[in-house]
Amino acid sequence: MLEAFCNLGYASSCSWAPAERDWDAVRVAVSAPEPSTSANRRVGMEYQPARVIRLIYVCERDHRPAVHGELWFDLAKAAWLCKHDDPRIQKMAECFLESYLKKNA
Repeated sequence: MLEAFCNLGYASSCSWAPAERDWDAVRVAVSAPEPSTSANRRVGMEYQPARVIRLIYVCERDHRPAVHGELWFDLAKAAWLCKHDDPRIQKMAECFLESYLKKNA
């Protein structure tokens, strides 16, 4: 049942999905900005790895972006600098980040 109706694409035929919902899907991607070379020259370094990971999220409704934004995580402090107000999206971001960090360790 889950595989056939609820786990593919937007799951429009899934009887468990609420009829009234803000979004059909939430997408998350990671962007770890490169440190600027001018900043590195000022502190006398050739290269400094990214310390902050930027997650970009997009909430889709009817196959179109409805809401989007950025979340920031400080790797050195292991703390969120910018969290999402909706705990569901924040949890998705945390799971995504955990998986990303395991794959790129």
